[in-house]
Amino acid sequence: MLFLLQKDRRKLSALLTAAIVAVTACTQLKTPEPEAYFSKTEPPAKQELRWTNGKLPKTFDPALAAAAPEIDVARAIFDGLTDLDPETLEAVPALAEKWTSDKENKEWTFYLREDAKWSNGEKITAEDFVRSWKRLVQMGDKVPHRDLLLNIVGLAQATKNRSGVPGGEPGMLNGIPEGRLVPATRETATPERLAEPATPVPAGADPSTKLNNAEPTSPFGIIAVNSREIKISLVHPDKDLPKLVAHPVFRPVQNDIPDRVPENPVTQIVTSGAFRIASIGAEELLLDRFESYWDMESVKLERVRFVPSQTAEKALEAYRNGTVDVVSNSEFSPAALKLLEPYEDFRRTTYAALNFYELNIAKAPFSDRRVREALAIAIERESLTEGELGGSTRPAFSFTPFSKTPGSKFSQDKERAAQLLEDAGFPDGEGFPVIRLLINRNDTQQRIARSVARMWKQNLNIDTEIVVKEPAEIAAARASGDWDAIRRGAVIATPDETANLLSMFYSDAADPAELSAIDPSRRSDFKSPSVRPTTGTPEASAAVDVMSREPGAGNVILTEDQAIFGVQGIPLYFPTSYSLVKPYVKGFDANGLDAPMLKRVEIDKNWRPK
Repeated sequence: MLFLLQKDRRKLSALLTAAIVAVTACTQLKTPEPEAYFSKTEPPAKQELRWTNGKLPKTFDPALAAAAPEIDVARAIFDGLTDLDPETLEAVPALAEKWTSDKENKEWTFYLREDAKWSNGEKITAEDFVRSWKRLVQMGDKVPHRDLLLNIVGLAQATKNRSGVPGGEPGMLNGIPEGRLVPATRETATPERLAEPATPVPAGADPSTKLNNAEPTSPFGIIAVNSREIKISLVHPDKDLPKLVAHPVFRPVQNDIPDRVPENPVTQIVTSGAFRIASIGAEELLLDRFESYWDMESVKLERVRFVPSQTAEKALEAYRNGTVDVVSNSEFSPAALKLLEPYEDFRRTTYAALNFYELNIAKAPFSDRRVREALAIAIERESLTEGELGGSTRPAFSFTPFSKTPGSKFSQDKERAAQLLEDAGFPDGEGFPVIRLLINRNDTQQRIARSVARMWKQNLNIDTEIVVKEPAEIAAARASGDWDAIRRGAVIATPDETANLLSMFYSDAADPAELSAIDPSRRSDFKSPSVRPTTGTPEASAAVDVMSREPGAGNVILTEDQAIFGVQGIPLYFPTSYSLVKPYVKGFDANGLDAPMLKRVEIDKNWRPK
């Protein structure tokens, strides 16, 4: 009897096990797959892009467009000589159908296309560019991206500013206040800082009056050879000029544009881009396709609807319920980022802006290149980005995210850093003065500075005094030379290498026309910037310091190689930007400049969820 009971129990146990396995299998089969997209809204019935990228624009003037949403609108309604391919960031024809340069890349000629028209039907001519670029000089430091004008003869005077830092005061990103450490958004506060237009339209005058053709006071580097041919003269050679002039600041305007959005922009503002202004109100800005656009056959979208959003939460809600197709320029919380990360329609891109420490190369011991390199490679950037910044940034091992220089030039190398410092006369940091590091009043910047100071102490036995100052105080200290290192930020607004490096390291002690590039022959001992020089002898020491013994106006940094070799600044990290793009939106390409080309965007009406 006991045997039978045990046998029955074994049968019962086997049956239960089989049942559990069956139930488990069924449960697994019924478990829903995770969603591929944050939102599965059906595509709209027409070629209309609904885009929220912050609040509504406060100006339509491309010269005043500092960041989103103004700069996105400027790219849509105004054309330049060139545009940037959103995938490769190479220059592509726009109003100029072709271009040539001399052997030195200092004289460029652009040839306008015959069918380029303003939205009022008039032809776009070379003289429109001459007038518009003279206007930039008249506007002076009101132009937020005036640092991009540095290398064009006659435009440098527009870059002067009180701080002595091209592009804005210390603690600013080219005029964009750095209220938060990581500019995960590109929202600009520049319009609030703007005064009246440089060349205001007189009261009662026709607002469509063409621009004042006042002559600048210095030689002007842009000439209208004829109605379709433009010649541009540069201070320094620049192989990437076609990429530079794609930036909206160089796009011509036909008439003076109010620095604020006028009551009736549809009739007051003449445009030249693939889209023109249809209407603007409190709830949206509408852009319609310009049917007489020279490349109209390539433009698939019939309308672009900019939908303002006051908060990131509102933007996410609009995206989730299908009110908008694209969300960008929105400051997502860490929790929201963690939620969005797995979805295929969430995009995260290294943003072209650099946070770095500038070193005072006019002051010993920072005039010694070995000291500067030692400080640069004693820092573990991954610890900063993953620790202090919570993974929201990317380590900067170069000065631009577009760097073609292979390898991580500023990777941490504690042993080499210590050896460089010893070769410079400071074994184990002995006798090295306390570094006076000036930073702006920002909690996260202070944490970063403390981390860097800790690394310098641990790896080089060097002490650091962190001095927190307001922007005006930092500007005054910089002007007086009373500093060792200053925390700076730079928005990298173009893939033009020369323009970027001039923007970061140009000194306004002299006009660029008086400056000369570093003579490559001065670096003959090194063969290439990536080759490590031998130290330890007087001859080698003199060679190592060849770029830093004559600081000031004579040392002009024009290339990434020169910047890496000279170590005038220490790159720390690049911020990241985020966006949500519906899967049926084709051609809205993410890149480091956050610069989509709307005329390549289209709605795939046939898209359906898998």
